This record gives sequence, C-alpha cells and structure tokens, in this order.
Amino acid sequence: MRILVTGGAGFIGSHIVDQLIDHRWDVTVIDNLSTGLKSNLNKKARFIPMDIRSTQVLELFRESCFDYVIHQAAQTMVPRSLKEPLYDCDVNILGTVTILEACRLTGVKKIIFASSAAVYGDAVAVPINEGAMTCPSSFYGLSKLVIEKYLPLYYQQFGLEYAALRYANVYGERQGDAGEGGVISIFIRQICAKRPVEIFGDGGQTRDFIYVGDIAAANVAAVTATSPEGLYNIGTQTETSINELITIMGKITGQDVEVRYCPARQGDIYRSALDHSAAVSLLGWQTKTRLYEGLERTYLSLV
Repeated sequence: MRILVTGGAGFIGSHIVDQLIDHRWDVTVIDNLSTGLKSNLNKKARFIPMDIRSTQVLELFRESCFDYVIHQAAQTMVPRSLKEPLYDCDVNILGTVTILEACRLTGVKKIIFASSAAVYGDAVAVPINEGAMTCPSSFYGLSKLVIEKYLPLYYQQFGLEYAALRYANVYGERQGDAGEGGVISIFIRQICAKRPVEIFGDGGQTRDFIYVGDIAAANVAAVTATSPEGLYNIGTQTETSINELITIMGKITGQDVEVRYCPARQGDIYRSALDHSAAVSLLGWQTKTRLYEGLERTYLSLV
C-alpha cells in the first residue's frame, strides 16, 4: 500500500507517518518545512521537500502511483487567517484543490482530509455532532469548510473516496506554539520559565483537548475503514476550560502558576467539544489517552 502524507514533517503529520510505518506501509512525505521540521521525519519514509501548491505535485503523483493520500499540510493559525485571508485561501483551498486534482488524474483510491472543529464556530449545544450548523468565525475555519464541500463533489463526479476528520484541539510531543492546540506548548514553556501564563479571555472558554497519538490512529482507521464517505468528529467529547487546564499543568509541573488575563482574541470560539460517536461506530476508532497522561507526556518531551 502506497500512501502520501502531505505535511508529514509537521506536528500531527509526523505522528501519522510513524503509525503508518508501524503498519509496514510504503510512505512518502511532502512538506515545504515552513512549520515542519526535518527532525520530525521518520527515517523509513521517503521525504520530498515540496509545497502542495507546486506545479511538480502532479508529476510526483504520476511517478509514485499512490493508493491513498492523507492531507495534513495547511495554514493552521486562526489569527493569521484573519490578518492574511488571501494567504490562508491560497494554501488551504487552492493548495488542497491541487492535491485533489492530482488524486483525480492519477487514480488515488481515497483521500483523508484534516478538517477542524473551527468549521462549527460558536456552538449552541455541546458536545457538537456532525449534523450541527456550521458557522466558522475565522477564515481558517471557512477554508476547511470549503474543502469539505469539494470532497463530496469529487466523489460524485470522479469517484474519489474520502473521509474528512474534524479535529478537536490536538496536543502532544513535537508540538510547536502554532495552530489550534499550540496553547498547551505555550503554557508549558511559560510555566517552565516561571513567567505568568497569559490567557486570552476569562479562562472559562472550553476546548476538547485530544492527544496526537489518538489523532494519528483516527487517520490510520480512516484509511482501512470500509465505512461510507463523510465527515467525522475526532475528539474526546469532553470540555476542559482553560482555567482547568492551567490547574492540571500546575500539578504536573509541581509549580504555582501565575495567570495573567488578556483581552479575548477576535475569531476565538468560547465553547467546544466534539461528539465522536460516528467515528467510533463507523471507523472503529476510540480515544485511548487521558488528558493528564497526555499532558504529562507532552511536558516531559519539552523539558
């Protein structure tokens, strides 16, 4: 089985690659290393430095005859999407359509797309299921939602099978400060440096924090599942407030954490947790890592 992972040198992508290699599949990674790191790369995977917007993408697909594509490469920063909507569109929409076209023209069987809880915006009821109204409050969330509309059309018109995985807030080893889950990495660095932890808003806002190993396992499950094409929430179904998160991190680090509250940021949602029952029943996937355990692993990887 030949699998391409876009963004495979990144935080989430590299963990996916590791699990694919554990299955002894033939894995190729493309990454422009704008946020990914060579040190994240699994040595058993073939690495090609390449941007998903490159004109060389189609040539690579034709040479490699991939069976599956796991598409992780993206612009993941909500604030940057609001400051630079054109760039966000270029990477997340036009870049992804470049990948979809390469899949169509070379007979790829299925694409697994990294979507986001950001497509929902501020939810009325939590946990959110896949049938909930989508109303993104950032261009990042909107760009993910736009691709979710492309996928069924590519399936209807060209037979390209797909699964769109709506990630909750991902954290774990190799995480940088960027992206939706980067707050955990930021907090750990601030705590270790004995600096005040800065919280945007009142700290009552909640997120569904999910360990990166569980996210990687969901991608592997989506590759092998015979379930119908569709959208799948990948989260823990649990709300954790930022204030609660700080309390847990204080216990893990053994430090008294000083908190500094800052004005809420534009585009940030207040409550979020994802109903993952569809992924459990149709993909045969389950979360395995409790929050305290995952945070402890993340902390130990950074100190």
